[in-house]
Amino acid sequence: MHNILDELKERDLLKQYTNEEKIKNAQNEGAGIYCGFDPTADSLHVGHLIQIINLKRFKDFGFAPIAIIGGGTGMIGDPSFKSEERNLLTLEQVEKNIQGIKKQLDFLIPDISVVNNNDWLGKMSLIDFLRDIGKDFNLAYLLAKENISSRIEKGLSITEFSYTMLQGYDFFRLYEDKNCWVQIGGSDQWGNITSGTDYIASKVGRENSKACGITMNLLTKKDGVKFGKTESGAIWLDKTKTSEYEFYQFFFNQDDEDCDKLFKFLTTLSVEEIKSINEEHSKAPFKRIMQRRLAQEITKFVHGETGLEKAEKITEALFSGNIIDLKKEELLSIVNSMQKIKVENNKEILEFLIDSKIASSKREARELLNDNAITINNINNFKEGTLIDENMFTVDNFIIVKKGKKKYIVIEITQE
Repeated sequence: MHNILDELKERDLLKQYTNEEKIKNAQNEGAGIYCGFDPTADSLHVGHLIQIINLKRFKDFGFAPIAIIGGGTGMIGDPSFKSEERNLLTLEQVEKNIQGIKKQLDFLIPDISVVNNNDWLGKMSLIDFLRDIGKDFNLAYLLAKENISSRIEKGLSITEFSYTMLQGYDFFRLYEDKNCWVQIGGSDQWGNITSGTDYIASKVGRENSKACGITMNLLTKKDGVKFGKTESGAIWLDKTKTSEYEFYQFFFNQDDEDCDKLFKFLTTLSVEEIKSINEEHSKAPFKRIMQRRLAQEITKFVHGETGLEKAEKITEALFSGNIIDLKKEELLSIVNSMQKIKVENNKEILEFLIDSKIASSKREARELLNDNAITINNINNFKEGTLIDENMFTVDNFIIVKKGKKKYIVIEITQE
């Protein structure tokens, strides 16, 4: 088995690392490796997937994975390249978020150790902080860090300025308590990670320290936009916020040009297998082989076999046009994944088609009806004068209309 650095390089993941020999030693010794998650919501989203998959990747190479949830630092905020400070959360909000994130991490990476830095930071007084941590950080050293210097002119509070010191102390606590020698993070975390390795060195002696750090390239799409940002908002890992079907479709709808990188960054498939999938896809791009396999791999990782089966069942139902047999929960997944057009109840079908922008005129609406090109609940032989009312609702107060063979439109029926 080759070492973890070779694996990261092969996948174009590796950005920076502090000391190659220490990283190899940590792998040989099965040392702990950690990354942090801020409890800003009660669920993680696809933007977090890269670090979750990396923890699993390191586990497969013999490391002991640790996730630290910032119950303490999360109440302060991270200055790394943010244009402004975060809204501060209450202790109750943070605790609720921590429980949600912990449950997800325990499911995604069995045997992971999940810790909360509030367990030690919450017990620390200001005097303790200044005496035990602050004196080990030189002001010039901190001001030289890009994640701090880039914010100085725009405004950086003492609260956020302290973050890198607190994160350095987190690394020290894990180093001492959990045999954790490695911290990983995105490339924007380099300053915080090196604060940790330097702080540990100041405590145990530079020649004795086994602490090291690795940063990964940020996952961006071909247009340079950070992956995971969508017009409709975050794609959550919690199925009650983003259904398994919506999650699957998010990856199924990725561009060809982004798929190779997504495979390397977000799956544990070997580079050889990824290359084979690419070659098969290139023979018939219209079959979307890469996208389907990508969606399958990541949906199965996040939602398990049952979640993938549910997503593929809905996808197949939409493709075949037979959605009427789907369960209510599955129909609502379709509704939630699409833009909705509001139309008043009790409309005659020609007016309904025009108001919903399915047809641009009565002439076009009549042509669609004559061609049996409008399908609602498996019925496509509608006549002029048909009333669209609650008897035609597909689920709740929504009607899912199929126009032609493939196009689906979700109509939200409102009361007059």
